[in-house]
Amino acid sequence: MTRTADVVIVGAGVMGASVAWHLTTLGCRSVILLDSASSPGTGSTGRATGGFRAQFASAINVRLSLLSREKLRHFHDATGGECGYQPVGYLFLAADQDQLTTLGEALAVQRAAGLIESRMVSLDEIATLNPSIVLDGVVGGSFGDTDGYIRPLGILQGYLDAAVRAGAEVQYDCGPIGIERDGNRLGSVTARGGRIAAANVVNATGAWAADLALLAGVTLPVTPVRRQVALTAPTTALPASTPMTIFAEDGFHFRVRDGRVLLLWPVETTGASRYDTTFDAGWLDGVTARAHRRVPALRQVSIDRAGSWCGLYEMSPDHHAILGAAPGLPNFWLINGSSGHGVMHAPALGQLLAEMILTGRTTSLDVHALRSTRFLEGAPNPAPVLL
Repeated sequence: MTRTADVVIVGAGVMGASVAWHLTTLGCRSVILLDSASSPGTGSTGRATGGFRAQFASAINVRLSLLSREKLRHFHDATGGECGYQPVGYLFLAADQDQLTTLGEALAVQRAAGLIESRMVSLDEIATLNPSIVLDGVVGGSFGDTDGYIRPLGILQGYLDAAVRAGAEVQYDCGPIGIERDGNRLGSVTARGGRIAAANVVNATGAWAADLALLAGVTLPVTPVRRQVALTAPTTALPASTPMTIFAEDGFHFRVRDGRVLLLWPVETTGASRYDTTFDAGWLDGVTARAHRRVPALRQVSIDRAGSWCGLYEMSPDHHAILGAAPGLPNFWLINGSSGHGVMHAPALGQLLAEMILTGRTTSLDVHALRSTRFLEGAPNPAPVLL
C-alpha cells in the first residue's frame, strides 16, 4: 500500500527531529520520520558529549550558535522538553603566541557576527575560571560565558514528543530505505512499512548521509570520522561547574557530566569498517596521559573502560554544515555534515531547513555559506584551524 506525505525525513536523530518539529510549528502536519534503529537516540545523538559553544572562527557558525542559543533558552516553553542548557563556559587554552593570535582573530569574527560574551583571558583569569589545570605551557586563552553544556537526548526527546503531539509520525525499525527518483525529483521512499509518496524528502542520516544520497543519485561529500570518549569512574575531583576546557595544542579537552569526567582527544583511531564504533582501547593511554599531566586532580581517578565509547562525526570537506536542496534535485533536502557541531546547531538548522522546505527561502538567517553547491563551485568555507 502506498501512503502519502508532504515531507518524509530519513533519520530520526536530533537533526531529523528538529526539522520535524519546526515543520509542524509552521503548519505542516503531514510529516513522517523514518529510522532504521529500534528506538530513539541509538545513533550519533546518543553518543554526543553535549557541548554548546558560540566561539567559532566563521561567522556562519557563530550565527547558527546564537540562533540555537536563543531557542535553547526557551526550549521547555516551546516543546515541553528539557534541553539541559548550562552556561558554564568554554575555555580555550593557547600554548604559544600563534595559537593565541588565532583565538584573537576568531574573537574578532565573533564580535562582528553578534557574539558579545566571549573574551580573551590572561593566565590569572584562567586560574580562576578553572583552578584544576596546570598552566605550564599555557600563554593565554579565550572564554565564552554563555557557552556550556546541553543534554543531547533531552533535546531529541523534546523535539520528537512535540512533533508527534502536533501530528508528525515516527517509524522505527524501518530499514533498509529505498528511494525512487523520477527525473529531477524524488517520487517516493520505500521502507519496511511500505511505500510513501513524498512531496519532499529530507536526508537527516548523519554520518550515513552519503549512502542515502547515493540512492538518489547524488554525490554528497560527507565522511564518517570516529571520535572516542573516555569516561572516568564517579568522582568529586572536579565540580560540575567546570567549564569545557580545550587545549588548542592537541585538541585534548574535558568536561564534567553526571558526576564523572569525560576525556576527549580527537585523533584517528582504528575501526574495522567505515561505520564501526567499537571502542579502541589503545587510545586510552594517550588521553589519560594528557589528563594526568594537565589536570592533577584526575591522577587518582580511574577510567571506566566498559563505560567509555566511540561515536561518529559527519564531516564535510570544510567542516561546515551542508543545508538546502541537493544539486539538481529541488525536493531532496540536505541537513548534513555538521562536523561535530550537529547537536548544538540542530535547533537552528532544523528551523532553517523547515523554512526552506515550506517557503523556498530562510527568513531567520542568511545561510548562503552552507549551500550544497559550494564544493562544485570551488567555493568552500575556510576550514577552521583551532575553532
